[in-house]
Amino acid sequence: MTHDTPPARALTRRGLSRLLAAFTLAGAARAEAEPAGPYAWVLESNIRVPMRDGVKLATDVYRPARGGKPAPGRFPVVMERTPYGRNVTSFRDITQANPKTPKTRAEVAAGYVAKGYVVVFQDCRGRYDSEGEFVKYLSEGADGFDTCRWLAAQPWSDGRIGTMGLSYAAHTQVALACLDPPGLKAMFIDCGGFSNAYQDGIRQGGAFELKQVTWAYNLGLESPEAQKDPRLMAALKAVDIKAAFAAMPWAPGHTPLSLIPDYEAYVLDQWRHGTFDAYWKQVGIYAEGSYDRFADAAMVHMSGWYDAYSRTATDNYVGLSKRKKGPVRLIMGPWTHGARSTTWSGDVEFGPGSTLDALGHADYDAQRLAWFERHLKGSTAAEPEPAVRLFVMGGGTGRKTPEGRLMHGGRWRTEEAWPIPDAKVTPYALHRGGLLAISNPSATAEPLSYDFDPNRPAPSIGGTITSGEPLMRGGGYDQREGPQVFGSRQPYRPLAERPDVLVFQTPPLTEDIEITGAIEANLWVATDGPDTDFTIKLIDVYPPSEDYPEGFALNLTDGILRCRYRDSWEKPTPMTPGRTYEINVAAFPTSNLFKAGHRIRLDVSSSNFPHFDVNPNTGAPEGTGMTRRIARNTVFVDSSRPSHVLLPVIPSRR
Repeated sequence: MTHDTPPARALTRRGLSRLLAAFTLAGAARAEAEPAGPYAWVLESNIRVPMRDGVKLATDVYRPARGGKPAPGRFPVVMERTPYGRNVTSFRDITQANPKTPKTRAEVAAGYVAKGYVVVFQDCRGRYDSEGEFVKYLSEGADGFDTCRWLAAQPWSDGRIGTMGLSYAAHTQVALACLDPPGLKAMFIDCGGFSNAYQDGIRQGGAFELKQVTWAYNLGLESPEAQKDPRLMAALKAVDIKAAFAAMPWAPGHTPLSLIPDYEAYVLDQWRHGTFDAYWKQVGIYAEGSYDRFADAAMVHMSGWYDAYSRTATDNYVGLSKRKKGPVRLIMGPWTHGARSTTWSGDVEFGPGSTLDALGHADYDAQRLAWFERHLKGSTAAEPEPAVRLFVMGGGTGRKTPEGRLMHGGRWRTEEAWPIPDAKVTPYALHRGGLLAISNPSATAEPLSYDFDPNRPAPSIGGTITSGEPLMRGGGYDQREGPQVFGSRQPYRPLAERPDVLVFQTPPLTEDIEITGAIEANLWVATDGPDTDFTIKLIDVYPPSEDYPEGFALNLTDGILRCRYRDSWEKPTPMTPGRTYEINVAAFPTSNLFKAGHRIRLDVSSSNFPHFDVNPNTGAPEGTGMTRRIARNTVFVDSSRPSHVLLPVIPSRR
């Protein structure tokens, strides 16, 4: 099949046959008329690529074509490995100029093939037309390596391979790169590629990310088992996932995934592996353990401040840029997961200049193509990219846009490295009266205590969340309960008014302050049981205005610590009731300009649900606690136990 323009998105077999015939003639005519022009393409569909264990993976290969036939010669290869369907359109393949109509796989491939690349899309093991059992993440390293070896041996391949892909297709890239496969020369890694899934993507601070459950449920609807069994499909669609989450805790066989036992099994496996043992150090979920042998390829690590993989992107950049000769680049936008061509995140607008399209003066595929042209073909047409490009959020008007979003604004900036070399990490102390300040707390300040009831957890309102639908969504939001927020209760008041949320904030700022980098808090705490959680959330507080009479409390980043892991991820230990402990709670990186008149706020609590599982406060093994107790939690704020948050303050760039 030869084409110089891609097919339509939804076709019957008869319609597809007619179009393919027409495209074959059109491609041949164009090749004859323009022998030196862009290549047409020929699709070799559903090639069965063998893995080392005999399992065969379904693979589509788009090859350059002339005159209705594959063009002679050898070409570099660009590959994406995905569990979402090698021939299924991704809703994220949009551009800022055309945000409503995503490109088909054929349309994506056509742009690369025209420039002389072979483009490969492959179904991951156990997904769509590929054989084998789908075990999330853990087969991708070896399968990716074997696929690279197969590609490098093909007569149409020149042996040079580039990889691309978003989310899981970013995980597959990094997994294979950990094994340093033959031919890998360039990577464009978008929102994924676990640096350490124990701290970013599956667990965080010892807690379990419940997006793993919602992701598995939604993907289960697309599983081969459900697609082949109408009764199973109907039963899955009948699951009330909101009711199921409201009825936690769960026993095995009584989860939203019970109808798809293989999916339930791997999620429970992740959930119950609480300690940082060999399970978490496997290829596919732990790039940190493979940095030394990681392929020395040119690579872009890209994510957004509201993405679940912002820490992965920055950690991988730091770990690999120190070790590799090939260029390693970092791009951090204001986006949620994969929303690189969107100007807003949640209820917050950043402006038309906030997209990747605006940053690179071209759409996503054009920028990826330029990267591959430079690092697979040696082109010098594109200028070398800055090491770090990041979007500093904030500085907007604060007005409500016609779409009902807060105009937070922001701007792009380049840096030489990450973390930013001249950042001044500044401790802001928590004070008894709710003050957050650089000044030292009082020696006689009394501690602050609250009751944490696992049956009434603080609801997740935005943040670094992905794949949480229909329960939760990522992005920036006013931290106020409402009917659209899962777990909210009337009368829908601000989270700051909950008795289990401690609020600390600066006075209105007299000048702008930029905070860019990783955020962490050192807290002195106590509880009355064997275990509990502490959470933090950094917030930009807008003053009241005509559009927002009660102001707008904009979440920037958050973190959590399950206290049994306070001293060691490998060897958790229970707490002694009433004893004081110093703990560190890490949040994901962010970048924000707090304008004069705003306040910097830190919220401290003990839950963030359903982003994370709720600690039952009993010390039960992870994922097994069926009973819960109310914990009395305490935060100390005196000068001998000075709880504080560390904020990376950036000097003015004026």
